[in-house]
Amino acid sequence: MNLILHHYDFSNFAEKARLMLGFKGLAWRSVEQPPILPKPKLTPLTGGYRRIPILQEGADLWCDTRLIAHELERRVPSPSFFPDGTRGHGEAIAWWAEQQFMRPSALFVSGINADHMPEGLHEDRAKLHGLPAPSIEAVRAAAIRNRHLVRPQIKWLAEMLDDGRSYLLGDKPCIADFACYHVVWFYRGRHIDCRAEFDPYPKLLAWRDRMATIGHGTRTEISQDEALAVARHAAPAPARPSDPQEGDPRPGERARVRPSDNARDWTEGEVSFIDPDEIALLRHDPDLGEVAVHFPRLGYDWRRQR
Repeated sequence: MNLILHHYDFSNFAEKARLMLGFKGLAWRSVEQPPILPKPKLTPLTGGYRRIPILQEGADLWCDTRLIAHELERRVPSPSFFPDGTRGHGEAIAWWAEQQFMRPSALFVSGINADHMPEGLHEDRAKLHGLPAPSIEAVRAAAIRNRHLVRPQIKWLAEMLDDGRSYLLGDKPCIADFACYHVVWFYRGRHIDCRAEFDPYPKLLAWRDRMATIGHGTRTEISQDEALAVARHAAPAPARPSDPQEGDPRPGERARVRPSDNARDWTEGEVSFIDPDEIALLRHDPDLGEVAVHFPRLGYDWRRQR
């Protein structure tokens, strides 16, 4: 495998991907991308999708850490993100962590650090969610409001560990641990440390430290141009057999995909693979040639293109 991760260091979702690569014992190449638009050496690969992280191998790109986890699991089944007896519970906890716990956590930590975030970040994130650019005062006020939303959820997470178990669903880490850990990791902030929120929960702190020791595997830095060259000199891997559901576009039909929240940028192309969990689009870039962009189904919208 010749895996490339497009990320930036302070992205919590990228931290989840880095830790998953470490858990699988993998070597990977690191490409630092800008945290805000424009991203001129990322969007040629994805056709408009702008979120981080993205996993690349050759001319194939996997978007969203949920799908990255499943792709890594398919390639390297052991150690597993889904130990026996954890899959349903683990996926449900991961969905809660990333859909309900993460956003107020981000607003709290970013707001506390309002004066220390990269220039343009607050405006960029507001635009991503279809909102006007906020003032620094509004960002700070949001931090206080969201502190009251994160504290009960921190308590829930701590209570999952109250019986002394090593990880959320037993004696081995599962996908729920990775999804919750990267939210907790984000509390270190950019300048002002927010990790005191966890001080009342020593078992949660011990779990956090166990997760951190997993590490990131073997990381090698390469440039954005080198990653583009990899895609340019490769072809998408042959698609696996599809399993379309009722109403799905079939392989060979054209479709477009985007996140189902407030994201506005579609990726368009020809369906090369589809099943209940994933949809992949083949697209042609004038500089790179043909690339395949893979998306999870959950949390994403698709539309046929006539």
